[in-house]
Amino acid sequence: MGIVVTIIIGFVIGIVAKFFMPGRDPSGFILTTLLGIGGAVLATYIGQALGWYVAGQPAGFIASVIGAMLLLFIYHALSRRAI
Repeated sequence: MGIVVTIIIGFVIGIVAKFFMPGRDPSGFILTTLLGIGGAVLATYIGQALGWYVAGQPAGFIASVIGAMLLLFIYHALSRRAI
C-alpha cells in the first residue's frame, strides 16, 4: 500500500509544482507523477547533504515541491535545446 500512497503524493506534488512554474507544460499524468516523486527524492538528498534532515527522514511537502520545480526547470531547459 505504501507505493500507492507514494504515487498519489508524488502526483499531488507534481501538480503543485506545475501550477507554480510559468509557461505551458503539456506533459501527462505519468510525467507529472514522476516529477513529483523525483522532486521529493531530490529534496531529501539535498536536505540531508545540507544537514536539514537526518538519514531516513523524508523531505517536507514544501521542499518536495521546490525540488519538483527544480526538476521541471531542468526538463524545460533540456527540452528547448533538443528542438
